[in-house]
Amino acid sequence: MVSPELLAACRRGDRRAFEELVRLTHRRVYSVAYRLVGDRSDAEDVAQEAYLRMYRGLAGFREEARFETWMHRIVANCAMTALRKRGRFGTVASDEELDVPVPDRAADRAVDRDEMERALAELPEGQRVAVLLKDVYGLSVREISEELGVAEGAVKVRLHRARKRLAASLMSGDARAGEL
Repeated sequence: MVSPELLAACRRGDRRAFEELVRLTHRRVYSVAYRLVGDRSDAEDVAQEAYLRMYRGLAGFREEARFETWMHRIVANCAMTALRKRGRFGTVASDEELDVPVPDRAADRAVDRDEMERALAELPEGQRVAVLLKDVYGLSVREISEELGVAEGAVKVRLHRARKRLAASLMSGDARAGEL
């Protein structure tokens, strides 16, 4: 957690304070960036751009939200911009493809973190980004739609498909574990 004193010093333009802020938050910023873009080099670029935007925007940060929430939003925005520039969101499904049966609740059980990371990594990028923004970072469908520059229906399709694939992947992981 970043202290109010450190944030105040950053707002006054204290470069050492900002360096300390970067030191304290870099691991989390890089982790969020990596989860969203799925590439180490791209994640480094996203983290660097996010810190640049934070530095420029700190004077206007009004503390209506927690600093960490504000920071995550900036990282997510930078990641979306990077992915959009690279055309990495894939194709949008038609409305007919929405009529897929909802998976059962077998995937609601406790899942090992490594197993979940593996399953997330197997998702197509557009689906992975949508599910992370929704389920990990708590953005609404509308906010995700705006971030990705796609229709809300497309976000719903990506979320549905991602969750279906995650359930199938996690269930097949159970089958593999039972064979060991």
